[in-house]
Amino acid sequence: MEGDSKGDTNMGSPSNSQQTISDDDEIDYSVKPEFYDPELDDKDELWVQKKRKGSNSDAVLSCPACFTTLCLDCQRHERFVTQYRAIFVVNCKVDSNKVQHSRQKPKRNKRSREAGENEADLADGETFKAVCCSVCSTEVGVIDEDDVYHFFNALPSES
Repeated sequence: MEGDSKGDTNMGSPSNSQQTISDDDEIDYSVKPEFYDPELDDKDELWVQKKRKGSNSDAVLSCPACFTTLCLDCQRHERFVTQYRAIFVVNCKVDSNKVQHSRQKPKRNKRSREAGENEADLADGETFKAVCCSVCSTEVGVIDEDDVYHFFNALPSES
């Protein structure tokens, strides 16, 4: 066929077309966008205040991988400023398969040496279970025996 040429096969590509139109030229700014709500920030703030029931939080915690909100009301650790603790959380799941045991410092008296320090340490230590983001399964902290969440891998933002 004599009518076919190389230029005809690439006419569908925007880079080879004769007239390229930018996205800004196609947007009609006189029509209100369908998914825009100028009062959404105010509504979100009221929702958070209602959830907190008037209490102040040191931060709002998010997952470092997917930015999902994990906690709206938490308290910063006194010594470790990148760690937080909380009681009420959202979008978190406890991984009972990952259990950690903490050991308290051994007591330096004669009785503990005679009784066996290993047994005394395990009895006094706490058990922690891993806490993961329920959306992406990133480990974000642990939960102790008193159901207090300890976040050490979360993004804080000002509340």
